[in-house]
Amino acid sequence: MLEIVKWTASISGMVAALAVAADLGRRITGWGFVLFLLSSAAWITAGLLDEEAALSTQNAVLFVINAVGVYRYLIRKVSVTAPAATTRPPAASA
Repeated sequence: MLEIVKWTASISGMVAALAVAADLGRRITGWGFVLFLLSSAAWITAGLLDEEAALSTQNAVLFVINAVGVYRYLIRKVSVTAPAATTRPPAASA
């Protein structure tokens, strides 16, 4: 049982990292964070079963961080009329 949990955590973490790193849009990135939540939950479970407090604690923190990612990419509504943060004023001519 523990090996299945560990492999689930590893594989879901790798797929999540690929989805987030690929930057294929908000929806895919958001689902990457959902996979990271699954991975973190599995690592927390594995850490508790193996009595490894550091592993469980680290992934509890990562779970919260990934939940923020899910909120930002899948739940929060982005305003279409908001100006882009990267726009710059025109350069002054010399």
